[in-house]
Amino acid sequence: MANASDLRDWQQEARERYHSRNGGESGNFLVVATPGAGKTTFALTIAKDLIERGVITNIVVVVPTKHLRRQWAEAGARKGVKLDHVFVNKNGAVAGDFDGVVVTYQAIASAPLLWQRLSAVKHTLVIFDEIHHAGDGEGLVWGEALKDSFEYATRRLLLSGTPFRTDGKAIPFVKYDEERRAAPSYNYDYGMALADGGVVRPAVFPAMDGESKWRRAGQMSVISVDLSEADKDEVPPALKAALDPNGEWIPSVLMEAHSALLRMRIDSPDAGGLVIASDQFAANAYAKILERIVRAPIPVAISDEPNASDVIKDFARGTAPWIIAVQMIAEGVDIPRLGVGVYASRVRTRMFFTQVVGRFVRLRGEDDPTTARLFIPSIDVLIAYAQDIEKTVDAVLADQEKKVREGQDTHGAGDGIFPAYETVGSSTATHHATIANGSKFTTEELDRAQTMLDQFGATPMGVTAEWAAGFLSSAGKFHGDMVVPEQRATEKEEETLGDQKTALRKLIHRKVARLALITNRPYAHINNELNENLNNNVKTATLDQLKKRLAVLDDAIKEEQKK
Repeated sequence: MANASDLRDWQQEARERYHSRNGGESGNFLVVATPGAGKTTFALTIAKDLIERGVITNIVVVVPTKHLRRQWAEAGARKGVKLDHVFVNKNGAVAGDFDGVVVTYQAIASAPLLWQRLSAVKHTLVIFDEIHHAGDGEGLVWGEALKDSFEYATRRLLLSGTPFRTDGKAIPFVKYDEERRAAPSYNYDYGMALADGGVVRPAVFPAMDGESKWRRAGQMSVISVDLSEADKDEVPPALKAALDPNGEWIPSVLMEAHSALLRMRIDSPDAGGLVIASDQFAANAYAKILERIVRAPIPVAISDEPNASDVIKDFARGTAPWIIAVQMIAEGVDIPRLGVGVYASRVRTRMFFTQVVGRFVRLRGEDDPTTARLFIPSIDVLIAYAQDIEKTVDAVLADQEKKVREGQDTHGAGDGIFPAYETVGSSTATHHATIANGSKFTTEELDRAQTMLDQFGATPMGVTAEWAAGFLSSAGKFHGDMVVPEQRATEKEEETLGDQKTALRKLIHRKVARLALITNRPYAHINNELNENLNNNVKTATLDQLKKRLAVLDDAIKEEQKK
């Protein structure tokens, strides 16, 4: 049986819940966990548990794309689970030296009777990766096939990286509440992962504006509108015009995104960028634009092409700056070095947007200083999604500060069918706003913040212009502790001394950065002054010494705010 120490806390908790419920209602167990949290590891652990307990003798993993077949097989091999990822339906049976097989939803839909037989002749666990695909448009056919194929399976484990719902036909094996929303057996969302630490990183969203032009079929007059001012009916043609590779908007956004990637690669030399395109034609055109900017070949991954898995694998292991992929490959792709993205898709659903964000927020260790950047068109619906994510980040950071203080007691919309129109062109993109910490910051506000940071000299990793702008906007209104949004109730657990000191050091780090902004002094100078006055170093200080350092910082900040 898998060692509990190898699992994250949420994985172990979900594992215990799974076994306490004997696989859930009617053998169905739905886990909704944020991208990057480790759903694959959790599912393979459950599979090994069930094999060792004699509950199952066969595994079928169903995935949305061909690339994920290899990814699951490789993950299984690391866990000692042998999965056949090259199986084809015409084989009729899985070789006896495999524990199971990985197939696509499409393969299941093309031969449901075959899979009904293969899952019924042995005690089978079926793992549905990204099960929400079974409720998407064409995927409704997949849903019927899944029901026919796996109704007689012993257990079914359903995985999704996105809270989802369907207003149409229900997805097989998913339980729904009274409001037709999927009811997970276990939920681990982005906010929970951010609060746990070591799982996901924060992200900011530069929203790029620009003028789009088009004309409706059979008309001579040209319609022109800025993306940020487009109404509901204007968004589809405006977005299509902006994303047209023959216009000026998308090339200028790619140029801006590459500049951001170059800055990121100063601290993280292998940081990479990903462009999510609407289709393969746009993807190939964007690659040519980026090749002129980067002066190097740009790999393109098209899900339907046989070499897509190798393209993604080579990029993930290498140091190339950019990769371009169509939207079908947006989820389930594990490339931890991604730090900059361009949202060049016409899809405007919350679920898809969240899945794209998930490609960039996977943390590369606790010392990862990267704040992900996803460039988005400045249309209202995408800005709203971005703000919701950033509000979660802000609330988590506030809650962390509250917990540290209390623990240490230091002192008291989906796309419809596009109307017929002809794209005329688009202007160069302009920066409309950047969404960070749940707020929008203009170009002027960010320039002001960056100027101040530049005056300080060396600034600590993780202190960005967006962070500085957020502080500057509230500097005159900040008194005492941060205002903490209401959080869900959690049981207070005993912390180790190491955990207590780590939490204090993180809070001290933020306080030194805050004092540096107020006083226009370099971060390093303030830190050195504290070391000299307190006669200790933050890395080797005792718990009481760290408390004292925090108290000194708070007193200094309060004094500066009075001036």
